Amino acid sequence: MGDWQTLYTPCGAVQAWLAKPDDAPRGAVVVAHEIFGLLPHYQHVCERLAQAGFVALAPAYFDLIEPGLVLPTDQAGADRGRSIVNQLGLDCGLDATDTAAQLLAREGHKVGVLGFSWGGTVALLAATRLGLPAVSYYATRNPPFLDEPAAAPLQFHFGALDVPIPPATIDLHRQKQPQAQVFVYADADHAFNRDPDPPYQPDAAALAWRRTLAFFTEHLR
Repeated sequence: MGDWQTLYTPCGAVQAWLAKPDDAPRGAVVVAHEIFGLLPHYQHVCERLAQAGFVALAPAYFDLIEPGLVLPTDQAGADRGRSIVNQLGLDCGLDATDTAAQLLAREGHKVGVLGFSWGGTVALLAATRLGLPAVSYYATRNPPFLDEPAAAPLQFHFGALDVPIPPATIDLHRQKQPQAQVFVYADADHAFNRDPDPPYQPDAAALAWRRTLAFFTEHLR
């Protein structure tokens, strides 16, 4: 079971959920949440990473705007969440991610980043600007940053039913980041990994998770 840790980032203090494996770690992963804040789902993602042998640390980025804020995963929550992340900005999100990564690196771990939706763009920027291996799930905000050269390995996951990320946008990832792994799941929509809420798609989520663990196993040795 994980617990809370305080991170002192350039933009302010945030709480972060820390989970550790029982045995010697295989590496460490910063988990970047989506526009609803640090939902219990992301604590569960950390626990699953710990079970797979990785130290996992998930910053509550919304603490920089409103401490403790977690939003419902409905349209009203999405609308407010977009406003919050626009106010927060990707730069502060990346700074908080860097603070978390540096903390883990000081403990002797090689560090990667796993991000979802808004956090998926944080993960992309962690690869291009921080040089950290990164996995990005269904990130709608990636296109303006795809011309930035990657300084670390990248893996992308998309749902074929995700209207805000059409096939042309997915192809753009392949064109602009040809070295990256790009996976598309035929029966999956946006947020297909966020169990147990719809549009959770268990088959796509399970396959994407296996690929995610294989990626971090390879690149965080």
